[in-house]
Amino acid sequence: MVTSQRPRIAVLGRFASSTSALRHGAVVTARALLEAVWAAGGEPLTLLPVAGSDWASRLDGFGGILLPGGGDLSPASYGQAVASENVYDVDEVQDAADLESARFALQAGLPLLAVCRGLHVVNVARGGTLVQDLPRHHRNHVHDVRFERDEQLFGLSSPVVRASCYHHQALDRLGEGIEVVARSTDGIPEAAVIDAAGWAVGVQWHPEDTAATDPAQAAIFAELVERSRP
Repeated sequence: MVTSQRPRIAVLGRFASSTSALRHGAVVTARALLEAVWAAGGEPLTLLPVAGSDWASRLDGFGGILLPGGGDLSPASYGQAVASENVYDVDEVQDAADLESARFALQAGLPLLAVCRGLHVVNVARGGTLVQDLPRHHRNHVHDVRFERDEQLFGLSSPVVRASCYHHQALDRLGEGIEVVARSTDGIPEAAVIDAAGWAVGVQWHPEDTAATDPAQAAIFAELVERSRP
């Protein structure tokens, strides 16, 4: 049986201070995220976050890029001081690598899916800001998200999806070329399309949480993989 080659999807790793299986700090990617990309037909590869990288060289041969969830961006990256004690896990190297890779991918036309923190990264990379701490956190929270338009760009066939959320921040002032296309029932931005040289979208929730059982969430990864094929 002849099978098509899996497009390689770059996944920016996340720094972790410790993990149960290692003696030192680690660079990690959520297993569910990698499995969702694999199940969709992609070959996910975790990249070490390195500030000042030659992203053209590092991303050469990749069909697409996925910016995953993680800790908070430093408020300094969008021109603010820390205004909440709930801002956590800020890492300057992580921030720089994420912002640099996002800017490169958007300019180069590399297909991009931004998840949770990843959507924040893209918004800040385009000059936007974030709500540092929502009055009502969307952590460990499952709710409906309604698309106002463009759900087909996410591989979705319905304007309403059941979303697994884990965030206490949200988009505030939108960056250049960022358009919110879906919101939660309480009005929080939940999905956006990004004006870029190639396909680029972001979701505030974590589609990997339920991709194994929810075809709508799996479809988001399938769209990334399909857009990443030569």
